Amino acid sequence: MDQPFQSQRNRLLELLPANDFARLRQQLDEVPLDYKFELYRAGKPIPFVYFPLTGVASIVNTMMNGAAAEVGTVGNEGIVGLPIILGDTVAPNDVYVQVPGAGLRMPASAFREALEGSSTMRNVMLRYIHALFNQIAQTAACNSFHTIEQRCCRWLLMTHDRVLSDQFSLTQEFLGMMLGVRRTSITLTANHLKRQEFIKYSRGHVTILDRPGLERRSCECYAVSKREFDRLLGPPHGAAAGRHG
Repeated sequence: MDQPFQSQRNRLLELLPANDFARLRQQLDEVPLDYKFELYRAGKPIPFVYFPLTGVASIVNTMMNGAAAEVGTVGNEGIVGLPIILGDTVAPNDVYVQVPGAGLRMPASAFREALEGSSTMRNVMLRYIHALFNQIAQTAACNSFHTIEQRCCRWLLMTHDRVLSDQFSLTQEFLGMMLGVRRTSITLTANHLKRQEFIKYSRGHVTILDRPGLERRSCECYAVSKREFDRLLGPPHGAAAGRHG
């Protein structure tokens, strides 16, 4: 498949041949993805799709009592707006920014039209959905069988891959939602990783100090999910690729 230089920072867009990317290019606008910025709401029409460049978006399900849990994440490997690819216009969940960054945005209607006009684009998007489903399934198993520290290390590694920086913003509120644990457990886990000098964490900001150390302390789920993404989408390019070479 032709690999043009069009996006440089979104792995999914980089998979598109030049003629497919040309269908999207005129409609794509770079926008900031600020902390807690709402990308779309449960039960409401999806106005835009987003291709994150940096940062992480959180797919969140909210219960009737108001309790919320993260069920998936999207970074620069993918797209926010899966229902549009699957022929829907609304979703049963909220999606908002968990780790701030930047992204490319286009109207959902324009994306749907481009998708309908290209079988190669549809195939790329469906491979991504398959990879994301595998990641969500792996996370469900991980939450049942692995320790909070292992899961925390896995999440930090995934975020490190996506933000293309050793430093990023991260609140204990979101990390607790991601891991499904109380804030006190997050505090204990973060402090232990700090004492081991794997990370530096202060006032909602994380610095990765020892990535190999985090990889050793993580469970196998990080490597399993990464292998699936690489199998279905090909290896990452740019800064993220250097972390796995």
